[in-house]
Amino acid sequence: MVTLGGIIGARLTQNPALATLPLSIMVIGVAVVAIPATVLMRKIGRRLGFAIASISAVVAVLLAAYALEVSSFPAFIGAAGLFGINMAFTQQYRYAAVESVETRFAPRAISFVLLGAIGGAFVGENLVRYGQFFFPTVQYAGTLTAVAALYFVQSLLFFALGPMRGEEADSHLRGQRPIGEIARQPVFIVAVLGGVTAYGVMTLIMTATPLSMHINDGYLLEETARVIRTHVLAMYVPSLFSGFLIERLGAVKMMSIGGLALIVASLIGMQGHNYIHYWYALIMLGVGWNILYVGGTTMLTLTYSINERFKAQAVNEFTVFGMSATASLLAGTVIHLYGWHTLIWIPLPLLVIIFAGLIWVRGEPLLQCPMREGA
Repeated sequence: MVTLGGIIGARLTQNPALATLPLSIMVIGVAVVAIPATVLMRKIGRRLGFAIASISAVVAVLLAAYALEVSSFPAFIGAAGLFGINMAFTQQYRYAAVESVETRFAPRAISFVLLGAIGGAFVGENLVRYGQFFFPTVQYAGTLTAVAALYFVQSLLFFALGPMRGEEADSHLRGQRPIGEIARQPVFIVAVLGGVTAYGVMTLIMTATPLSMHINDGYLLEETARVIRTHVLAMYVPSLFSGFLIERLGAVKMMSIGGLALIVASLIGMQGHNYIHYWYALIMLGVGWNILYVGGTTMLTLTYSINERFKAQAVNEFTVFGMSATASLLAGTVIHLYGWHTLIWIPLPLLVIIFAGLIWVRGEPLLQCPMREGA
């Protein structure tokens, strides 16, 4: 979807500034559904919530294939929005991982659950390459049909999922603080800000890259897909060690390293439009996203008890993906009106803010102790 979303959008609309609108609607869907998703899973559990979301993804991807067949930009936008429902649940996987292990293993659980996307990086590129002409009359319909089949299999796997630690505990309402009290904690604020920065910067640059490379600079689709695949690998390969490093060095230090990597990504992107500039910038973008995002999620889990988890997670997801939706929509407009060089400057003020926030909380007692039970 990342590789093809902007490209298909550019093909289906006559206004280049709207090319990334489907991806933006998808991310808006994530933000809008973030709170309902947590409410639903609180009522029916993670297992059924994840399985239902996977089925919605099947419908969404098949609708996207239909949109290609009839050349309907509105239908593709609708498919992307529906796909955002699944993504809202997908973002909860890392919380489910935390709830499946002892609290002291939370950082590595968060990082390990992200490793599955490494396979997605290879599968995604090959689905684009070999599936795009499976149906000769509708390019990319074969790719989307294959993705729908994968999501169907995923739904079957989720139906076999067992209960989480929090679902087995008696976590009904007793001892819950108001969400305002939870959200006013400095550590909570910086944790959310870390997720906002990680996803906002990553979405802005990643969404713009296929448009800048393939549409503006004329690179082949295979070259563009290779850069995106490398970026996705860079997003998730650090999960092999980021969780362990957070346990050893702490969330503040690791989030600072992640922010620094995002600054390096912007600096590389400012150097030009050569393939190597895109390649290295997207690698650093992926590494920075992983470390900052895993660190921010780990920090977030320190700020609430097990029976407060759904309300705290809902606020975080809505905020993070509201920013991500804004960044996605901004990407297409900025690339069309001002170009790559202007876009690559935009993340820097946000990165300055997250560094200020990390300095603010570095002495917080909550971050000096091992993860407390129930977090």
